[in-house]
Amino acid sequence: MRKCQPSVAGDRRVDDVAFRSAALAGTDPRLVDVWCTFLGSLATDAEAALAAAMAYRELDGEARDVWIAALEQDMDRVTVPRIAIYAPLLAVEVDAARRQRLLSAIGPISSDATPRQAAYALAGKVGGPNRITAIIAPLYLDFVQVIACSFRLGEAFDWVKHDPIVERRHAPRPGECLNGVLLEATPLNAAVDDLAITVVAHARDGRSIPEALSVFADLFGPSAAEAPPLHASPP
Repeated sequence: MRKCQPSVAGDRRVDDVAFRSAALAGTDPRLVDVWCTFLGSLATDAEAALAAAMAYRELDGEARDVWIAALEQDMDRVTVPRIAIYAPLLAVEVDAARRQRLLSAIGPISSDATPRQAAYALAGKVGGPNRITAIIAPLYLDFVQVIACSFRLGEAFDWVKHDPIVERRHAPRPGECLNGVLLEATPLNAAVDDLAITVVAHARDGRSIPEALSVFADLFGPSAAEAPPLHASPP
């Protein structure tokens, strides 16, 4: 299995993204051109899309809002589908209001940009209640996102790794190994149920939910994603 926790690919591309803070102020049209060239690559270049997602994930809330504002200002300067511009950010954004802003900006999705295959799950047993599961969820075009985790069923997560954007042909497949554990195809609903049960138990034990799981909160439902610790003080 390929790595599920990517490093930022293409430092030059990340530097190009950083140029936008100056370009937004209108101080140098050349920087705007570099920025728009970068945006134009997001529909076809997985490395560029991943670099955008990783750079965006490292920003604080205020800087993320600046990035989104820059996109709103420059969308008419590029010809790629809106989903190619916003999906890398949506893949790592966990704030509900900001996610809604991104979804609204995408608007209706054209048929040629919709995912071409359904989500699927892989799982492997380590021993006893210990399991490893990977969920591969479509994003757009041939891009998917992958979440992989090791957990004790109904107890807690040991680790969670998120690969926000990867070409589908590079996504995990049945028969590959993760941490020495053979992954096999498993029903998506069964995998989600196992994770949801563990999310609730993990939260009720007073542990914070890994951020990567928050990105997939819609799979688990609000009760799992927002389950408070049982010993929390009453309001």
